[in-house]
Amino acid sequence: MNPPWDLMPLTSPRLQAVSLACERDWRLLFEGLDLDLTGGAMLQVSGPNGSGKTSLLRLLGGLMQPTAGEVLLNGAPLARQHGDLGRTLLWIGHAAGIKGLLTAEENLAWLCALHKPAACEAIWQALQAVGLRGFEDVPCHTLSAGQQRRVALARLYLAAPPLWILDEPFTALDKQGVAQLEAHLARHCEQGGLVIMTTHHSLTEKPSGYIELDLGRRSA
Repeated sequence: MNPPWDLMPLTSPRLQAVSLACERDWRLLFEGLDLDLTGGAMLQVSGPNGSGKTSLLRLLGGLMQPTAGEVLLNGAPLARQHGDLGRTLLWIGHAAGIKGLLTAEENLAWLCALHKPAACEAIWQALQAVGLRGFEDVPCHTLSAGQQRRVALARLYLAAPPLWILDEPFTALDKQGVAQLEAHLARHCEQGGLVIMTTHHSLTEKPSGYIELDLGRRSA
């Protein structure tokens, strides 16, 4: 059987930032930021600590409101689409974002329900893809930090939305896990998906639509 992520047709997304500004703790992190990203692109946001990398991702994911400017998703203001974002956007933050008392399978079933319920077989295949086959029924609080990160990243191998916003996705992964995730992100872009992420990791596999944004050079 072919894995589900190779079967899912992607609707090419478009994400725009118009004159975006962000202020945190009375400090202006950046202003006048414009972006126009479409399916096939991978945007890596870089910069020193405190330059606003995570804040920018949260703005683009609808988790924060900008100080000025706006974010558009498929031509419509992001602020008006909160009820439908789960169909278009997948957010994985710096923390794994999973519940320790739930098993790996239960966590993925719960998280997928925000977008599209996943069958047990699809969840098992996703766990196998991240090297966790056989850990379906293990409570996540007993897993290592790297294994918990893999549970969170297994969502990328299910019927995920086309826009992925990832904050430090390579955290706690070993060398093999890093290489596998790089390849999967590049494949998602080549198939028409859009990836926006922060990472201190130097990518060795980049899709043709790779772009880097250094917020350190845009500090307000």
